[in-house]
Amino acid sequence: MSKDPLLSPFQLKHLTLRNRIMITSHEPAYPENGMPKDKYRAYTVERAKAGVALTMTAGSASVSRDSPPVFNNILAWQDEVVGWMKQIADECHDYGTAVMIQLTHLGRRTRWDKGDWLPAVSAGHEREAAHRAFPKQAEDWDIDRIINDYADAAERMKAAGLDGIELQAYGHLMDQFWSPLTNSLEAPYGGDLNNRLRFTFDTLAAIRKRVGDDFIVGVRYTADEAVPGGLNEDDGIEISRLLEQSGMVDFLNVVRGHIDTDPGLTDVIPVQGMRNAPHLDFAARVKQATNLPVFHAAKIPDVATARYAIDSGKLDMVGMTRAHMADPHIIRKITSGQEHRIRPCVGANYCLDRIYQGGEAYCIHNPATGRELSIPHDIPKADQPKKVVVIGAGPAGLEAARVAATRGHQVTVFEAADKTGGQVLLTSQSERRREMISITDWRYDECIEMGVKFHFNNFADGDGVREQNPDVVIVATGGLPHTDILEQGNELVVSAWDIIAGDVKPGNNVLIFDDAGDHAGLQAAEIIASSGAKVEVMTPDRSFAPEVMAMNLVPYMRSLQVLDTTFTVAWRLKSVTRDGAGLKAVVGSDYGDFRRDRSVDQVVVNHGTRPLDDVYTELKPLSINLGEVNYEDLVAGRPQRIRSNENGEFQLFRIGDAVSSRNTHAAIYDALRLVKDI
Repeated sequence: MSKDPLLSPFQLKHLTLRNRIMITSHEPAYPENGMPKDKYRAYTVERAKAGVALTMTAGSASVSRDSPPVFNNILAWQDEVVGWMKQIADECHDYGTAVMIQLTHLGRRTRWDKGDWLPAVSAGHEREAAHRAFPKQAEDWDIDRIINDYADAAERMKAAGLDGIELQAYGHLMDQFWSPLTNSLEAPYGGDLNNRLRFTFDTLAAIRKRVGDDFIVGVRYTADEAVPGGLNEDDGIEISRLLEQSGMVDFLNVVRGHIDTDPGLTDVIPVQGMRNAPHLDFAARVKQATNLPVFHAAKIPDVATARYAIDSGKLDMVGMTRAHMADPHIIRKITSGQEHRIRPCVGANYCLDRIYQGGEAYCIHNPATGRELSIPHDIPKADQPKKVVVIGAGPAGLEAARVAATRGHQVTVFEAADKTGGQVLLTSQSERRREMISITDWRYDECIEMGVKFHFNNFADGDGVREQNPDVVIVATGGLPHTDILEQGNELVVSAWDIIAGDVKPGNNVLIFDDAGDHAGLQAAEIIASSGAKVEVMTPDRSFAPEVMAMNLVPYMRSLQVLDTTFTVAWRLKSVTRDGAGLKAVVGSDYGDFRRDRSVDQVVVNHGTRPLDDVYTELKPLSINLGEVNYEDLVAGRPQRIRSNENGEFQLFRIGDAVSSRNTHAAIYDALRLVKDI
């Protein structure tokens, strides 16, 4: 038996969980027509293979037709779901992993124009800020119908062979009944706390009647809404005790906060720059107040924190959900003595922010997550070892080197700077994004482990590359800021990078023109505003920083609003001229022929990057493929076979921002899907 508390088994009713790590309910938005088909199953099973004890599929699986998902959730109200869930359950069980699902009715947490355009329903008329639907107040027949829908969905999940279910009660219909902020019903479902809980207990009773006493049923719920007028900690402790006393609940999965606004959601699920495990002690207080098993997850990104949560007795099961998106093989690496090689979750929250914008959840630095059908997490060895030269040690170059070394190739990396990191090194200068450096640090450590050779302070050129006698050359030199965008005065502006790197001191009255909408513009704004300067952030878009996305935007806004930063949308910087000791910035609009003047002493432009591709251009005529990539083969996962230059010496490819200005995930994905087939 292992002495590691994380590896100790846990008895949940009749179910023996093989360790104390779980993946909490979450929706990666992989269903097809509401069904968890092959892509969903491959994603889930990958983590089961590596040894996780319990996987909770499907955050917010919908139990009713009038609970249309706002992103791509599983439709648990359809009978078809049974067969698909059974395939997931059976395959996870083959690897010794227990499987559950989260069932819910979204209530007001949806839009009025989703699904079948049925009215959103809640315990009151209050609109949810995040999804904007004004709900109808539930009538008696709505309540009866929805309780029956819950029971039907639970019965489907038992038929599919799942080990249990979890009911969602934070931000959704169930706790919209609980909270005095959202329940304006009269008795028997409104009024005092016992009445507000009646819907939950009636639902549990209906579920138990269908699935029996042995089937595992838990609740994931807010035990403190942390908002004025809402449920407080005392209410939450009382709710926890009442759930236990009902005899119908087998575990409590504790959440703290509210999710009806972007700031509220971000406090419940913290992002990088925010404190790790902020609600762990709160969950422990719930555990002390009841005798039910307590589960919890909220920015527990590393094994050390998870181990402490179990060893200290604060939790019975610890959730590491985003951490398993970064590295699905956490348990395997712990048990094999490879804990130091776990790919770290950096809290970038690219996964969650994407689904709230209607996309699929992808990890910012593990592009194989969600693409298990086409990209393996364990890269196989190549049939024939090759000599691979990589130019650039940013995220794209390091990923190319890592994957090539994993394939068994001999790899050499040239880097012009004295250390790895590239643009990640720059962005991690900010306290808010310091965790990002783990993206490149982990890859560098992996490369060293596998014998990759690095040449720092080395501007690679054609002669230097040819001296290596390579079979393959990969250019990952990144890009440089592009600020040459004005009708007049390009020489008078500085880039956001200049500010972040500290190469240019902030002015006193600064206009930031952000036409890229990524982190760099807001990072520069924070630095300048923190110096005491007056700052205006301007964008030609109808919203600012769209590439930062909702949850990552929250910490910036909290900082910048305190610093009295002005945000201006729908105006475009046209020109900059000298105006005495200062500058005159002329701004216009895409919506009409309007002009306005701004008197400032500094103009900062964030307009993305242009490829730094000199060495690529030099090497291109020397290459076998003349730099060409066959996209059909790339997407299909086949090796590149273009031979367009009979005198060529090596294959040549470029990746990441050396191709075009994108983001970190795109750069790493470029490298992985190309090099895995070299």
